[in-house]
Amino acid sequence: MAEALLNVRVERKNFAAVTVLRNIHLQLQEREVVSLLGPSGCGKSTLLRIAAGLEREFSGAVNRGGQGGEVAFVFQEPRLMPWLSVAENIGFSAGPQYDKKWVQQLISEVGLDGFAEALPKQLSGGMAQRVALARGLYSRPRVLLLDEPFSAVDAFTRMKLQDLLLQLAERHGIALLLVTHDVDEALYLSDRVLVMGSSQPSSIRLELGVPVTRPRDRRDPRLATLKVEALTELQLAHVI
Repeated sequence: MAEALLNVRVERKNFAAVTVLRNIHLQLQEREVVSLLGPSGCGKSTLLRIAAGLEREFSGAVNRGGQGGEVAFVFQEPRLMPWLSVAENIGFSAGPQYDKKWVQQLISEVGLDGFAEALPKQLSGGMAQRVALARGLYSRPRVLLLDEPFSAVDAFTRMKLQDLLLQLAERHGIALLLVTHDVDEALYLSDRVLVMGSSQPSSIRLELGVPVTRPRDRRDPRLATLKVEALTELQLAHVI
């Protein structure tokens, strides 16, 4: 197997005197899509923040293999600057001299042609999250980390954004690591689903491979079978 793009080892992560994560090893390969699935409060977002380098106080290590490269983060809320236009929000990390041609390409890729000068208050929730995806891609990352990116939109919009995310990942050749509470979303998007437990400290209880070629049919019986397995493990995670 090729060297992982992202290699995360968490021996222990504490908040004050409470150990929330222990003995976790997570790898992400080139172009791979991996979901972290688990009950609320199990440490999924904390693990994602560790992978992003946003959380540094833990025992363990985060290594980026291969040629290294940029890691970008998409939050649960779009977190757009309300006084900036769509284009300015996308290029925000580069300052006023952002690459306008690249930003316009990203605007087109996320389906927002004609909205470059719009302010966030003029956008729907789904449109705002499209801007957040484009902003995440601005730095040309090799890895995109996403923390429940579609949890605030309706079911139909969520499905459209899931398909858009896969298209963007394929087009730009990037790997995805995302946190979700939605079993269907995890199985539809991912090559692997990592199920975390609810007890503290939390760890990865189960790894589910999803051997279904893309594009996937959401009604595929293989996904339904994997869903039963994931739900069973989640139920056990609540009991233990």
